[in-house]
Parts: sequence; C-alpha cells; structure tokens
Amino acid sequence: MADELVHYAVDRGVATITLDSLSNRNALSKQLRAELKQHLTSAIDDDAVRVIVLDHTGSVFCAGMDLKEARGSGASDQGVNEFPQLLAQIMTSPKPVVAKLAGPARAGGVGIVAAADIAVAVEDATFAFSEVRIGVVPAVISIPVLPRLLPRAGHELFLTGEKFDAARAADIGLINSAVPADALDDEVQRFVTALVAGGPHAVAATKELLRGDTRAEDLEKSFNDMLGLSAQFFASEEGQEGITAFAEKRKPNWIPDA
Repeated sequence: MADELVHYAVDRGVATITLDSLSNRNALSKQLRAELKQHLTSAIDDDAVRVIVLDHTGSVFCAGMDLKEARGSGASDQGVNEFPQLLAQIMTSPKPVVAKLAGPARAGGVGIVAAADIAVAVEDATFAFSEVRIGVVPAVISIPVLPRLLPRAGHELFLTGEKFDAARAADIGLINSAVPADALDDEVQRFVTALVAGGPHAVAATKELLRGDTRAEDLEKSFNDMLGLSAQFFASEEGQEGITAFAEKRKPNWIPDA
C-alpha cells in the first residue's frame, strides 16, 4: 500500500489537513487528490470541527497538477477532470478554510489558495499561473481565482504566466497577508481564533451569503463549463509538447529561436 500523502488531525475544533508529497512538490497526483477529498469530507462532516487549515510539508505548498500523470493521457483521463470537486468542496464548505503557505504555489495550487476563505503566506513565497507556459489554459481555477483578483492583475498574470511574490499576492487580493516565516504560525492562529469565535451556524450562513447568487448547483455548472476546455488543452498537441518540454527542461517548440 502506498504511503499516505495527505495527513489529517483534529485538535480543539481545528482540522489540519497536511499535504505531504515531497517527491513531486505536493503536486495534485491521483492519490493526493483522493486523500485530500476524503479528508475534506471528514472535516466537513464532523460537527466538532469548526475550522479547516490546509497545511503542507516541505518547501512548496502545491505545484499544481501532476504533469507526469498528465503526459500521454487523453482528455477523458486527465486528472484535472477531478479537480473541480476539490475546489467546490473548499468553496462550499460550511466550515471556513484557511490556507497556510510556507512556500510557493503554482497553477492548481493557486486555485486551492483562492478557493480558501483565508490565505496566509510567508513573504518569500511566490505564485504563478503557469498554465500558458506549458500550453494549457487556467480554465478550472479561473472560477475561484478571478473573483479574488483586481481585473488588470488577472489579465496580466493569467496571460504571461509570470511569477509574483507574496506582497503582490496580498495587494491584488489573492491572499490576506504576507508575513515573515517566524510569524506564520501566529498569523494563522490569529485567524483561526477569530473564526472559532463566530457561531458555527452563523459562520456557515455567512459563507453562503458571501458566495452571493452562486449556489452549489450553479458552481457545479460553472466548473463543468470550464472543465472541457482545460482537459482539452492538457491532452492537445500543444499541451503535450509543453508538458514534455517541461519534463525535459527545454523550451517548448512554439518559442521562436533567438
């Protein structure tokens, strides 16, 4: 049996879900997705849980989809097909979700950050919507991400795939705060303490209010609309070339020669 890639612990009303897949920088492999979904369900269903904290081991919060699994797969076999379920679980959870980043997030990992209600990162964490640079489209993550971002920032960062730091992530609305590494635990605890102070039913209703007119079934439709586009590009000739080039540490063939 494969070692567990996602750990789960509950202490005084706080469920901590920890990504622990160091070999691929906590990328969203099939096993990791399944375990994360299972632990999110456990936390949501447990009446004793008041807040969910998404944590990680290692230097990277989440590197996005597992490109080794995406390589050579058809559109119907792409792991991105299962990803909307995870994002929807986080977004519609009646318990508030706090993302704790001691390191970078990329692509789908940034989608998880955006889906969370609160996100705190260390100052030297970096972010990137790197999809276009491997020939795919950030379609699925656009649903949680774009409502967070200033419009100009969304256009710039989605189209260029450029890396940006935690200070800018806070400025454009992606995260709540960027703190020194030695202040990360205290900052997360500050938010957790504040969230636990609210009545659980009132907090759940307020989360629903904050989604506005986006009901769970509407959210599912929005994800389904984006899913085909995302999976199509992962399986496309361009996407497979980008994924292969990334694995081989070379430029994809669409970049003009100098």
